[in-house]
Amino acid sequence: MAAASSSSGTYRKDCILEPLSLPESPSAVTSAGNAVQVMPCLFCEQSYQTDQQNDLLKHLIMQHQLVIADVKLIANFKRYCFYWKKRFSEQPITDFCSVIRTNSEASLDQQEDYFLLCDVLPEDRILREQLQQERLKEILEQQQHERYDTSFQRLCMFCSEEFKGNRSYLFNHMNAEHSFNVGLPDNIVHCNEFLDALQTKLDSLQCLYCEKTFRDKNTLKDHMRKKQHRRINAKNNEYDKFYIINYLEFGKSWEDVQSEDDRELVDTNEEDWSDWEEHPICAVCLFCEKQAETTEKLLCHMKNNHQFDLLKMKSDLGLKFYQQVKLVNFIRRQIHQCRCYGCQEIFPSKPELIKHMEENKHLSLLPERSLWDQPQYYFPTYENDSLLCTLSDSEGELTAENENEDIPVIGEDLSKLEELRQTSVLNQLLRDKALRS
Repeated sequence: MAAASSSSGTYRKDCILEPLSLPESPSAVTSAGNAVQVMPCLFCEQSYQTDQQNDLLKHLIMQHQLVIADVKLIANFKRYCFYWKKRFSEQPITDFCSVIRTNSEASLDQQEDYFLLCDVLPEDRILREQLQQERLKEILEQQQHERYDTSFQRLCMFCSEEFKGNRSYLFNHMNAEHSFNVGLPDNIVHCNEFLDALQTKLDSLQCLYCEKTFRDKNTLKDHMRKKQHRRINAKNNEYDKFYIINYLEFGKSWEDVQSEDDRELVDTNEEDWSDWEEHPICAVCLFCEKQAETTEKLLCHMKNNHQFDLLKMKSDLGLKFYQQVKLVNFIRRQIHQCRCYGCQEIFPSKPELIKHMEENKHLSLLPERSLWDQPQYYFPTYENDSLLCTLSDSEGELTAENENEDIPVIGEDLSKLEELRQTSVLNQLLRDKALRS
C-alpha cells in the first residue's frame, strides 16, 4: 500500500482526543474464584449468597465456633472464604487460629473452644492486603472510565435540567446553582449508583444531611435551603463506597486518613534516608517499545539503534527544560500519527514509518523550530510518559544561561529602614540628577 502524503510544509488537523498511555508490564490475572456467585462455609457444604454475609458469619460461630475479626476491612469476603476453606482442608484450624476458651473455670464439659481468625496471623494479613490492592486497582480503573465517559446522561435532582456528556457538568451545576457540593467529581466512583442513592432519599422526602423525613416536597426543599442542609451526611457510612479515599489504605476510612497528623513526620530531627528506595523509571523509547530503567540506557538505545542523539540535539539547539518537553511531546505525537516529522509523509503503520525514517535518515532531521516549539506541546502526548520526568538542564547549560541573562535583582534588607534611606545608592543617583539639572 502506497504511503499517503500531506501537502508540502503543511499539517493536517491535529486531533488526538483520546488519552494515550505507553505500554506497561502486564498486570496479574484475577482468580477464577471471583466468578462464583455464592460464598462457601469454611468447613462444611453449606453456602450463602453474597448478600447473606451476616448469615454466613452467624453459621460459622454457631456451628463451627469460628470468629473472623474485622470483617468490614476485608475487601473481597467471598475470595477470602474460598482461600481459607482451601487452607483449612489442608491443615488443622489450630495451625492458624488463636483459641479462645469460654467458661475456663467451669468443669470440662461446660467449656467450649472458639477460634479467632484475624490479621495477627501473617498469612491472613497478607491475604487481606492483597485483596485490598486488587479492589483498589479495580476501583481506580472504574474511576478512570467514569472520568472520561462521555455517554453520561442525567437530570439534576433539584431543577430537572438534563445534562449529557461528562459527569462533572452535572456536579458543577449542582454546586454553582443549588449550593450542593459533594466534593470533586474526580474523587467519586460508581457515580450513577451514588446519584441513585441520593435521588431515592429525596423521593422519600428525606433530607440528605440530617436524614429527617418531611410531609411533602416543598417542606423538604425549604428545610434544606433554610438549614443549609444541601450536602450529604459524612457520618453515614453508606456513602463511603462512593469516594476513592476510602479505598486507598488497608483498614483506613476517610476519617482515619484525615485525622493523621503529618506534623509528627516534620518534627522529627532524624534525617535518615537510608530506607529510600529509588524505583526504576521504565521510560519508553520514542520510536519502538523498548523500555529502560535509567535515562542513560534509554538515550544510548535511541542513539545506537535509531541514530537519534537527544543529548546532542539539546546541546546544538541550546534547549532548556521546557523546550525539551515540547520536542519530546511533538515527536511522540508525530510517531503516534504515523507521520514522518522530517518530510511530513504519512504512513499506514508505525513499522513502515520507522523503516522509512531510518532508511532516509529522517530520525535526526527535525523540522523548523516554529513547528514544535509551541504551547500545545507542553501537554504530554502520553499521560504516563516517564521520559518527561527525567529531562533536566545540565550544569553547563545553567552556567551559560546565567552568563547570557541579566543578573537577578536581590531585594535590600528592610529591617533597618532609616539606615537604608541614608546609605541607599538611590540617594547618590538623586544627587547626581540634581547637580546635572
